Amino acid sequence: MADGMTLAALGLGGNIGDPPAAMAQALDAFSRHESCRLVAVSHLYRTPPWGKVDQADFFNCCVLIETSLAAEALLDLGLDIERGMKRVRIERWGPRTIDIDVLTYGDEHVMTERVEIPHPRMTERAFVLMPLADMAPDLVVNGRRVLDWLGDADKTGIVRANEKREWWALK
Repeated sequence: MADGMTLAALGLGGNIGDPPAAMAQALDAFSRHESCRLVAVSHLYRTPPWGKVDQADFFNCCVLIETSLAAEALLDLGLDIERGMKRVRIERWGPRTIDIDVLTYGDEHVMTERVEIPHPRMTERAFVLMPLADMAPDLVVNGRRVLDWLGDADKTGIVRANEKREWWALK
């Protein structure tokens, strides 16, 4: 990894419109940003809704990026991408066109008014752990490997939604 770069894991999801296309658009935006480089993209997963269950299934993926941005600046970039894609926040865990979360930022633990890294609920959510395990099964989060957290998570109803690993590459 280049000097001044940090490896970060991001989680993406959505269930309104064409979520795979929206996630591909978001990944393209990250890849074009001068402070970010895509390292790996997970498979795409179809996931039953979590938290608020009376809505359409979600699509989820994870990405590893190298970035020279600070953790909060990376969060801001994700929020800017969401806004550019017309993300509207109406209700917690409700339907959305795109959602981008900073899951990990190097080995750092970050706690501010705006962000908590590692993401506070990522180790409970198979829809985060399954795609993250595609790329980084041995990544240690809160003292355990992603693969170990995944072994304890409820994976009910989550299925891989793509055949090709390059599902996200824009045509």
